[in-house]
Formats: sequence, structure tokens, C-alpha cells
Amino acid sequence: MMRSILVLSAAALLPYTAVTATPTAVDPTNNVTYQGLVRNGIEVFLGIQFGQDTSGANRFKPPKPWAPKAGSVVDATAYGAACPQPEGASGALSVTPVSQISEDCLNLNIARPSGVDAGAKLPVIVFIYGGGFFTGFNEEQTTAPDGMILESVQNGLPIIHVRMNYRLAIFGFAASKALLGEGSSNAGLRDQRLALEWVRDNIEYFGGDPNTVTIFGQSSGGLAVGMQVVAYGGERPAPFKRAIPESQFLEPGITGNFTQDAMQAVVDLVGCNTTDLQSAETAACLRDLDIATLNNASIAVTSARGDISHNVGDIWLPVVDGDFLPAPPSKLIREGRFANVTVMSGWTQDDVAIFTDPNITTAEDTNNFIGSYLPDLSSTNLEHLLSLYPVTEFTANPPANLSSEFYRSAAIFRDIIMVCMSMWFGEALAARGNDVYHYDWNQTILTPRLEVISHAPGLGVVHTSEFAYIFGNLSHYDDGRAPFHPNPGDWALETRGTRSWSTFASLGKPGVMGKNTFQGFDVAFPANGTDGPFIFVAGGPNEGYYAVDGPKSTETVERQRLRERCGFLNSDGVIAQMKF
Repeated sequence: MMRSILVLSAAALLPYTAVTATPTAVDPTNNVTYQGLVRNGIEVFLGIQFGQDTSGANRFKPPKPWAPKAGSVVDATAYGAACPQPEGASGALSVTPVSQISEDCLNLNIARPSGVDAGAKLPVIVFIYGGGFFTGFNEEQTTAPDGMILESVQNGLPIIHVRMNYRLAIFGFAASKALLGEGSSNAGLRDQRLALEWVRDNIEYFGGDPNTVTIFGQSSGGLAVGMQVVAYGGERPAPFKRAIPESQFLEPGITGNFTQDAMQAVVDLVGCNTTDLQSAETAACLRDLDIATLNNASIAVTSARGDISHNVGDIWLPVVDGDFLPAPPSKLIREGRFANVTVMSGWTQDDVAIFTDPNITTAEDTNNFIGSYLPDLSSTNLEHLLSLYPVTEFTANPPANLSSEFYRSAAIFRDIIMVCMSMWFGEALAARGNDVYHYDWNQTILTPRLEVISHAPGLGVVHTSEFAYIFGNLSHYDDGRAPFHPNPGDWALETRGTRSWSTFASLGKPGVMGKNTFQGFDVAFPANGTDGPFIFVAGGPNEGYYAVDGPKSTETVERQRLRERCGFLNSDGVIAQMKF
């Protein structure tokens, strides 16, 4: 199939290409020169350190800024180490294995159009990876920025892209009274904040505009975006102007016991349970462990999450610490204590089907699955929630060996964590005068990968389905592990998708007439307050902007019954029992 030269260059990217020049950026105040490389027709600066080594006495503590010596030259031509996590092969949703981990991992990458100088003042978009606060790093090629940068140039609205590393699992989200008492809490979120502050203070040397920064993240990265929006109760100026939380914005359990249960399991496993989980002695014992011992214990506990923390979702969660999170997120949101930012949030059509137990076949199975995810939901509320999703509205898939109860469970699970919480936060932001956009992603190229690599057919438009399109990275899934046959509609959606994301970073709205972006993608909560909220269906046979119900809706959206279902899930009593 013939395509334009530029679109081919965006779609047929290689993870690495030969160096053809040496782009530089200069901090004139400190006379520091950063040397990068040219890749796929853009300029990249890799592995730039923004925080000090977090090992030893710095383990679990807030990150300390790192700065190069005055007059030095920083070699930014190679990726830095990933933060501690499982190493080895990638799964169906990723293509890049983690090969090097270290606690000296606080580094970031910058990508910009070719030929940009320090005075360009380009909008900046900063990506926060997901992975359940357990995996993720800034070298993953499915979220590489090359295609997005090239398409933003072709779109006439060029941007600069930044990807950071931050601490994960027990290294980033350890929690105890002793750690809280010393100010060591939410370390992973504080790493992100330090990176954002580094961008604010340094991105102009690379041609970026520190006053036009958009943060975006997916899955736990989307939750991280939400936590950055409510950070410090909105009392400190946010180092960003816009936000894109994808497939999460909030999460149940932040004020629950999941992380405490996981901490106790790690402490027991490594033999640091000589006193009490909450004690300074236990924290000191954990700090004295070598990286491999603590990382392996964290991996073992997280892999056994269903047994240890009774949770099918994330177990390493942020904590209310009176500082970074001065109160539960739900309280901060109700009180309007958050950064006033423009937001585009959304989910995929079958988002969490990939995380739903495929062995669910009965109503009792559904009850147990949802009940385990929301263990503090009263039996009355659980019964009412299940009644809103009658099994007759879901169709079994015998060739995939998936029951109607499986699809019912997946829909409930999706609405709880991905849809309704996002709309609730979105409505609160809109009430404070912020523009809010919602999307429902409805197209994927991941189906063959799930069938061949994960042996999981019939899951639909799952988690991360938007990545191939919004990053301009369709070709990165052509890694030889599964069939790869994008159709013309996929290539066209790749262009619209990635240009809409970069347009949002530039203009604060995802669509512009006269450009190849999503058309008609307007705010979710119009000022006149009628007919909404609205959702933009991205991709699929019915792409467009629709009300959740009524004459301005469409069957794809209306059959989800979001007004009724989210109305219940977002009620005060249910939110209290979801513990966030």
C-alpha cells in the first residue's frame, strides 16, 4: 500500500538507527552541554539524570535533585538503567525486554524535531508509563515518541516529548508509620514530580516551553497523572498545564489495606519481621538488603497478589501522607483542592477484559470477582451494582471459551476503575471551569498478539490498544511474534490519533478543523449543561462525538448505560466504600 513519505517514516520506525549528526542543547547559566543523537529524522537525548542514586540510605526516601558539574558535557546518547522490576522477556502488550535495572535509575529522555533551537518554545508532552506501579521504563518501544514527533511536524504543530523513569513497587511505594514519620512516602510519585520540575527548569535549553507542558500516562501512569493533579491539595503551582490520563485517573483502595498487606508479605519473606511492620527497625532492615533480595521479594509478592493482598488490581498504591497527598483523593476532589488543568481522559472499549478471570462462568463467580476487587463494598451495594449489569445484556463467545458472565464481569470491572471514576473527576474539573474531554477508544491491532502470544482470544479492544495509534508506532508491533496485518483504517487512525494527542498538547483541544485530527471532538461537559456528558468514540465503525444517552447518542455508547451505572458507582456511599 502506498503512503506518503513522511507517514512511512513515522510508521516504519526502527528502535535504533545510525547516528548522522550530534545535536546539542546548552544550559548557558551553568555552561553545561548535552549531546544527543539523530534517530528516525528526529533528535533525541537519552538517559539524562535528574535525580540522585536512590540506593542505600536513600532507599524509599524522597528523591534528591541531580545536576551536572558546571562546564561539563553530558553524553545523552544511550538509555539509562530501569528502576528495579522483573527483567527478561516482554509480554503481548509490549515489545522491549528490561535488560538493566539499578536504583540509580532516575533518568529521562527528550525527543524533539530536527533542527530545533533553544528559542523555539515548543509545547512539551511528558509521558508517565504504566505497569501497575510494578513494571515500566522509558525505553519501551511501543511508547517511543519518534512517530508522534514526526506527525506533529507534518501537522504543523510540532512538539517536544519527554519520558521519565520512576521507582516502582516496594522501592517506590513502601509505606509504614516509620517511613511516614521521616517523610518517606509516595517516593515514586515524588520521582515523577522531580522530573516534571526538571522539565520546568531545563526544557527551554532544548527548545521547549516550560509554560506549555502536558503530562500524560496510561494505566497506573494515568493514576499517576491523577495524583499529580491533586498533589499537595493544589496548594503548590503545578509544573504542567494540561493532562491526559488514559485508562485510569483514580483507583479504589488507596485508603485501604492492599499496600500494607503487600508490605507485610515482603517483610515476612525477607526476614525483616523481627519487630513490627510499622517500626523504624523494619525500615532499616529493608534498607540494608541488597537490591536483588528486595526486588525478588517484591516480585514474588506482587505475582501472588490474589493470595497476599486479596486484590485483582494494583497492590502498590499511593498513600495519604499529609503532604504529597494531604487527604484522600476523593476528599480533595470534592473540595476542589486540585490543579486547574485542561484534561482529556478516556478508556478502551474492552479495557480490562485482559485482566478479568477467563474462568468466570457463573453469577457466583462474578459476585466473587467484583467483591474481591471492592472488599469493603457492602453486600447491598454489591447486589445493586450487579443488578445494573444483567447477564442477558452480554453474549458468550464459545470459540474463545469465554462465557457471558466473563464479559459481564469485565464490563463491571472496566466501569469501576476506568470509566466512572474518570468521569467523576472530569465533572469536578469541569465544575471549576476547566475544559474536559472524554474518549472511548474502539479499535485495536492487538487481537492477533493476544491470541498467539497470550493464548487469549475474544478480548476485544483491550488495555493499551491506543498506543499503536497515538504514538505513531503501528510498526513496532511487527516483531515477528504474531501476525501483523494493519488495514488502511488502522494506518489512517494512526495519523488522526497521534496528531490529536500532539494537537491537545499544543492547543488544549484534540481536534482542529482543516487538520487531520479527530473532528467534532468537543468538551464532555458543555457550558449549557444539556444532553451531556459527551464522549468521543475514537476508531471503529462509529467514530464520532456522542452523548451518553438520548437522541444525540449512538448504540455503541448508549448500550453502556453510563448515566445509570456511573451514577451509582459515583454516589457518595459507594465512593466511601471504594476507599480512595
